[in-house]
Amino acid sequence: MARAASSRRKAVNTAIVGTIGFLMVFPVLWIVVLSFKSEIDAIRAPLQVLLSGWTFDSYAAVQERSNYVLHFYNSVAISLGSTAIGLIIAIPAAWAMAFVPRKHTKDVLIWMLSTKMLPPVGVLVPIYLIFRDLGLLDSRAGLIFVLMMMNLPILIWMLYTYFKEIPGEILEAARMDGAGLRDEVLHVLTPMALPGIASTVLLNIILAWNEAFWTLNLTAGKAAPLTAFIASYSSPEGLFFAKLSAASVMAIAPILIMGWFSQKQLVRGLTFGAVK
Repeated sequence: MARAASSRRKAVNTAIVGTIGFLMVFPVLWIVVLSFKSEIDAIRAPLQVLLSGWTFDSYAAVQERSNYVLHFYNSVAISLGSTAIGLIIAIPAAWAMAFVPRKHTKDVLIWMLSTKMLPPVGVLVPIYLIFRDLGLLDSRAGLIFVLMMMNLPILIWMLYTYFKEIPGEILEAARMDGAGLRDEVLHVLTPMALPGIASTVLLNIILAWNEAFWTLNLTAGKAAPLTAFIASYSSPEGLFFAKLSAASVMAIAPILIMGWFSQKQLVRGLTFGAVK
């Protein structure tokens, strides 16, 4: 009896998890399906869409209309650049807060996190005017700076959490052996927290890759990443669902592939220090 009840409970849990997983994945799968349809077929009823013919015309049209390689290069440069600069700032900041805490360290951490609650549109006008005067509009350098500052609180918070899991006695032993501050951070702390740092880097790259608000408002064409590439298929005449879907697939495919191959590292980093 108990075994039968356990089996039923397991089956119900599996069905619930499977249903939730399908609902989460279905929008992406539907975008992939629509990307292989014509514009006429893409706006039909779901069953008619599935039964209609398959074509690569939308992908060909997207390639002819837009410079995908340029947008892809901009996304890579902006994501990696903002992550690298943010990491250079975040590692020393998280080290100081974790191992040399002051009276108001927790207040500073909470303040940094509170900046993420500020609506970006509230500071769009001053940042736009500053970028205009500095000549940073439609530039990769400007977007790298904005996205680095936007994601810096998350970088510091995550690294601070990982560094707190490392016993301070290890760093004290390194100091007794003659390690300076630079050696302590680079050769002792960083290798020990590498799983956490790796997951932080991956998450920051994903956030920068998917950022749309700043990229749409601070770029026009030269520095536009893939988020702007997708938005270009929404026009006053309406939405071109098939081409929009094809552009979306081309934009999300690289980050999905990266996430797929790095999922073990990401999970390992997110659970770093959870079990002692």
